[in-house]
Amino acid sequence: MEYIKSKIRDVADFPSKGIMFRDLTTAFKDPRALHIIGWDLSQMYRDKGVTKVVGIESRGFIGGSILAFELGAGFVPARKPGKLPADTVRESYEKEYGTDTIEMHADAITPDDVVVIHDDVLATGGTMAAAYRLVKSMNPKKIYINFIVELGALNGREALPADVEVSSLIKY
Repeated sequence: MEYIKSKIRDVADFPSKGIMFRDLTTAFKDPRALHIIGWDLSQMYRDKGVTKVVGIESRGFIGGSILAFELGAGFVPARKPGKLPADTVRESYEKEYGTDTIEMHADAITPDDVVVIHDDVLATGGTMAAAYRLVKSMNPKKIYINFIVELGALNGREALPADVEVSSLIKY
């Protein structure tokens, strides 16, 4: 994990003053770091029967796609409103600066699915909590939650259900 940490760029005062942004794009562009991320993510779920990985727009698409590929599972995008072409289900949630919404195709998850919901960073947990509620409404067999990076000082796990396994590769 130290190698991956060394490839994550810290950007001060982004997106606003006082925020230290952990930019994973610098790790994603490094072939070795990207391989390690994909391998280590997949090892967490190799024997759990995962059938679908839900990736949250937009950086969650990167790790989520790799994870789905490594597990031989399907990939489901959780997107901003109006980006998906067929019937959708949606979930709105509060953010620090207003309300936001995510959508998935209405037929994306079935009751037979075992799902990992993936995003790149766990900060305050609001987006992931909304994604969890959305996936849960589709009644899959099991749901796991996963991140590459967790910002522990922001207590994002508190926004997530206590009865769901939450994993992250790197904790700051």
